[in-house]
Amino acid sequence: MSIPVRTRAQVGIDAPKVLVEAHFQTGTPSFTLVGMAQTAVREARDRVRSAIRNAGLRYPQGRLVVNLAPADLAKHGGRFDLAIAVAILTSTKQVQGHHLGRLEFLGELSLYGDIRPVRGAFCAAAKLAGEGTRLVAPASHRLELAPLRDVGYYPVRTLLDVVRLLETRDLPEPDPPPHPNTTHRPTTSLADVRGQTHAKRALLVAAAGGHHMLMTGPPGTGKTMLARRLPGLLPPPTPAEAIDVANVYSVSTRAAPPFGNRPFRDPHHTASMAAIVGGGNPIVPGEITLAHCGVLFLDELPEYQRTVLEALREPLEAEEVTVARVSQTVRYPARFQLVAAMNPCPAGYVCDEARCRCTPQQVQQYRSRLSGPLLDRIDLRVEVGPVPEDDLWSPATEGNDDDQRATVAAAHQRQIGRAGKANTSLNTREIDQYCVMKADAGALLRQAARNFGLSARAVHRLRKVARTVADLEGEDDIATGHVAEALSYRTLDEGESVS
Repeated sequence: MSIPVRTRAQVGIDAPKVLVEAHFQTGTPSFTLVGMAQTAVREARDRVRSAIRNAGLRYPQGRLVVNLAPADLAKHGGRFDLAIAVAILTSTKQVQGHHLGRLEFLGELSLYGDIRPVRGAFCAAAKLAGEGTRLVAPASHRLELAPLRDVGYYPVRTLLDVVRLLETRDLPEPDPPPHPNTTHRPTTSLADVRGQTHAKRALLVAAAGGHHMLMTGPPGTGKTMLARRLPGLLPPPTPAEAIDVANVYSVSTRAAPPFGNRPFRDPHHTASMAAIVGGGNPIVPGEITLAHCGVLFLDELPEYQRTVLEALREPLEAEEVTVARVSQTVRYPARFQLVAAMNPCPAGYVCDEARCRCTPQQVQQYRSRLSGPLLDRIDLRVEVGPVPEDDLWSPATEGNDDDQRATVAAAHQRQIGRAGKANTSLNTREIDQYCVMKADAGALLRQAARNFGLSARAVHRLRKVARTVADLEGEDDIATGHVAEALSYRTLDEGESVS
């Protein structure tokens, strides 16, 4: 009886275990692959046959049945090729199987026996952390898997390398992985943005509490520059968050940010629903998942398709997205910070009557592309006006970015120590527990809620923003000034500001 060969499938960013069993008996030569294998997996029959023969090994002439268990789990891609080849070689006694209980195999085979990289190798390797099982995978994944210091990894280049490893009497100790380059220093500075004191302060509040932000203003006022400087203000991700980001990019075809850095995604407004939310066959993550633990910047927000904008509503609340298809349902993480920008009207100059060509009806139609429920989920809405002439021609202020990052980090640490999460993620019960307001501050918020008809969600988000403002000031309780500042970041649907 042959020993099952262990490998991993790919479902979202999860990597469930798969056992590969091979049975050989004499008879008319045939190859049967069972276990809910999709087209690319069934094609492994030809890749494995050619790889074994071109490696100088013997491909069995008889009835060969290969089973991928569990049978009810869909298998995609060529990631099972190496495990299938090892199962065939051990079932025909060409390779010893006494090491199989301590190893997992992952890799696609070429016709000549070379082992090619596969998507999701990081997800599969991360599952082995602390288990004692070692991974046999393509050498091209060496840098990708370097952050997993406690996972034993044998980098192999050909099928013969795997055979030599299995034929050793005692498994050698894996080579220590190279140290990943996690050093990253922001190359942008808030000092590059002239003027916009109010917007810069709002950006600090957004960075400290993880709040979503919408900037409205005419072209050329610095909205995009401000958004691109947000990642440099954010505190570095925790080790668990860095692993989550690496898992996401491991299953994607997009280039991953340096390990230990927060991603910044800025898709064009012509992006489709599948590109933003996720989709395809097999299902791949969209931009909201690629921005997990980082920033998603949507410029020209009203120009996105209405269906795409409405699809953001649930992930903004749930911090994950479920992509459902007829044959497969995949859940991806989507805890991102949304930063959006838009013009006040189609021409962009509604604030300048001499330059704007839009009628009131056109302005209203343009702004109505953003639904109330979507706007209600955005904590900070800031007007970014034209840069005053004095600010435009004055010399740039020199570096206080380190101080700003330290202030944001201190406020973020207060939140983690208090509730174990950023303020933006507090639920209703936690808001009541941690967003304690002084009497006059509570009275101000109640009056604003009555006067401006704020929804319950808007009130809760205002309390969380006020909590962040207090954290930036190092205060335990929310005072009137903190509530007033939170209200100043709330732009109403009609384009007026609460102040």
